[in-house]
Amino acid sequence: MAEVDQAAFWDDRYAEDEYLFGTAPNAFLAREVHRLPPGSKVLAVADGEGRNSVFLAQHGHRVVATDISERALDKARALAERRAVEVEYRRANLAEWQWPVEAYDAVVGIFIQFAGPGLRDDIFDGIHRSLKRGGLLLLEGYREEQLAYRTGGPPNIENLYTEDSLRRAFSTWEIELLDAYDAEIEEGTGHSGKSALIDLIARKRN
Repeated sequence: MAEVDQAAFWDDRYAEDEYLFGTAPNAFLAREVHRLPPGSKVLAVADGEGRNSVFLAQHGHRVVATDISERALDKARALAERRAVEVEYRRANLAEWQWPVEAYDAVVGIFIQFAGPGLRDDIFDGIHRSLKRGGLLLLEGYREEQLAYRTGGPPNIENLYTEDSLRRAFSTWEIELLDAYDAEIEEGTGHSGKSALIDLIARKRN
């Protein structure tokens, strides 16, 4: 999908004043934020309306967050202002974005499953490039079983994760956690109900 179409699609999804995925942080991120050293510089990839980047900033981290939707970024800035934290928001199409080199202590990717296999590989390569040595990736997404639940996520199976696919993609990393499970989640109207989840925490070795 062309950038203008992608941006328009997400601008439309985020058009309402209500926050599509709520304003509370993702549960996986809330459980695992303790792994980040104090004052970490963190990149929140495709962060949407800001619930996760704002949460990270509330924990004292220096956060840069990207999204392709200007509407989402406007809502994220408003949320950060209400919570009295600072986040640097950047509009970015990840299909074209120039990932900075070894700039971040951690990267957070929560439900970044708009990407098919080719773009997903490019994003994972970009994440590797952006992390400092020893940097941490926190990634959560839907497994293929999510298609049966229909409680959020993309309708195409190639965008979904499996344990094997993530192990292959991060075979040169130190995998600290890889957990596949089902859980009830309530993240606004966008993610609601029983969901097939997978969590990955991986550390860049070199």
